[in-house]
Amino acid sequence: MRSLNLCIFLSLTAAVVYSLPLDRDQPPQQITHKDEEFAESYLKSFFNLTKEHERSFGRQGVNPMAEKLRDMQRFFGLNITGSVDADTMQMMKKARCGVPDTQVARFSTFGGDLKWQTTALTYRILNYTPDMSRAEVDDSMEKALNVWARVTPLTFRRMERGTADIMISFARRSHGDSYPFDGPQGTLAHAFAPSTGIGGDAHFDEDEDFTYRSTSGYVLFLVAAHEFGHSLGLGHSRDPGALMHSNYIYKNPDTFQLPLDDVNGIQSLYGPNGNVNPNEPTPPKTPNSCDATMVLDAVITLRGEMLFFKGSFFWRKHPQNPRPRQSLISSFWPNAPEKVDAAFESRQTDRVYLFQGRQVWAFSGYDVVSGFPRNINYFGLPRNVNKINAALYDTHTRRTLFFVGDQYYSYDEARRTMEAGFPKSIETLLPGHTSKVTAGFQYRGYTYIYSGSNMLEYSLRTGRLFRVLKNDYFLPCATRRI
Repeated sequence: MRSLNLCIFLSLTAAVVYSLPLDRDQPPQQITHKDEEFAESYLKSFFNLTKEHERSFGRQGVNPMAEKLRDMQRFFGLNITGSVDADTMQMMKKARCGVPDTQVARFSTFGGDLKWQTTALTYRILNYTPDMSRAEVDDSMEKALNVWARVTPLTFRRMERGTADIMISFARRSHGDSYPFDGPQGTLAHAFAPSTGIGGDAHFDEDEDFTYRSTSGYVLFLVAAHEFGHSLGLGHSRDPGALMHSNYIYKNPDTFQLPLDDVNGIQSLYGPNGNVNPNEPTPPKTPNSCDATMVLDAVITLRGEMLFFKGSFFWRKHPQNPRPRQSLISSFWPNAPEKVDAAFESRQTDRVYLFQGRQVWAFSGYDVVSGFPRNINYFGLPRNVNKINAALYDTHTRRTLFFVGDQYYSYDEARRTMEAGFPKSIETLLPGHTSKVTAGFQYRGYTYIYSGSNMLEYSLRTGRLFRVLKNDYFLPCATRRI
């Protein structure tokens, strides 16, 4: 049996939910000596802080701990302070994978010859979880492997006995591979890169609640598809939309499509499938803030940060960090719609409202408010309105404005009523503007109206247009550094 190390040992962790301060009046978290020790251990494990670095402390004014903290903060898109602050500790304490983050790229492979030298592979299910029926486990594993077979020349044949290329098992705690599981939550599963012996095998933590379809546990199909990516030679991806991103994110298994980043990764090893169905949908691509033609779905300001929504993703931009951080909407609000048509933050209720079609979701912090989602007539919108194009809260009038086609509505949040005399033409609010409003928000006394790939700076008090800007004025191009 070959020797193993963290460069070839991969694990899938429970979902990371990135945190905003949930309470405006919440005092700053006090950093303790225990926190500092934890941070040092974290940096040694995942950002290569070594004894040699420690011995160099003080030479030429270098503080190796601060340098590694900056590396970590830069990697996660945090405010780069070089100190152990509350946001940094929150990120360090999230459940995560055991692979050092310095090795993660847009997509990554193990390099060398760590891939299968044949395209005809076998697999065997050694045992079953009691969480699901045997038929459900069998179906989940078969579909998870087909995720990769669909885009490559790889084929997978199931064996009932003997040694297969990919041996699949469920186990608790120590289970004979020197990488014990950690009980409920945390690490869900791990797999080994292609090789002899244990290479290619996938192990699932029996202490987790695996499900076939339900969102109340971890969908085995999704976990297995990720692990089989490791079994075939892929490392973790830095792309937050990739299946090979290190964090578990629920996606509907019935409509799941392998994202483009994963397709590129696996095809770099094995090439494309020569028998592609011409009707096969295009692999989903993670939005890029450098795309000058991108039309944003919604923009809101939320407790000192700006959030920019596009498709299933959003970017968070902190005033003190010019580099926006991209995440899946579902990684922040697990019960949110997959994508949104409009969004706004209510100053009256301290809630975030997300709209899709004729439904609206309300969130307090990370949690969906009881009774939501609701129909959008909750705001007094007429039944013939099937979609809101944009929404924004006007701090001057204390009204929420809903944009629908070439009209807009004004909602009085204090009275919880739609104002009389609406809808009105958008041109009465924004003189000279005749195009559809696609997003809008207010910042430092100005109102910013998005229309396609342009953004217009207005004063709603006077109706004056000050500037026509591009979308990247607030959302800068942020090419990922590999």
